[in-house]
Amino acid sequence: MAQFTQKAIVESLIKLLNERPLDKITIKDIVEDCGINRNTFYYHFEDIPSLVKQILNAEAEKVLLKQETVVSWEEGFIEGAQFALQNKKVVYHIYNSVRREEVEKYLYHVAGDVMRQYVEAAAAGSKAKEEDKKLIADFYKSALVGMTLDWLNSGMKYAPEPLIRRLGVMLKGNIEEALKRAEG
Repeated sequence: MAQFTQKAIVESLIKLLNERPLDKITIKDIVEDCGINRNTFYYHFEDIPSLVKQILNAEAEKVLLKQETVVSWEEGFIEGAQFALQNKKVVYHIYNSVRREEVEKYLYHVAGDVMRQYVEAAAAGSKAKEEDKKLIADFYKSALVGMTLDWLNSGMKYAPEPLIRRLGVMLKGNIEEALKRAEG
């Protein structure tokens, strides 16, 4: 029953975020929308920011569970962007609120794990130092997050997938070459 109620609260906030900005949503709006009382909301969540954090953390975990079957950083990052693509208004309303840092944490978390896993796989058999592998992963993580933040700031007006795929073509082999150079 508790998971059902939590899910109803999450779905309610997502529904409301599709209609209006986060700062225009109250706990009263959420409890009325999902048919629970205020105390029930507080049993599951401390406040709306903790609910937002829960939603983004759950999405990040879904993405990271799928990472084991992803064969390229491009696919991993596209997978990570699916929540934003499927919920543009939700992400836009969270990002343009005081909860912007939660979206940024989500992006850094997902992009960081995607790049760390890809670099580790690419480094199999390499003598590159751990700090060099981390540096390479962090560089690509920062570049991907920066591009995503530009996309968010532009109002998410274009589909990022073709851009990510094109970038993958242009940068193909760069991570492997960086790892080889790091061995020397």
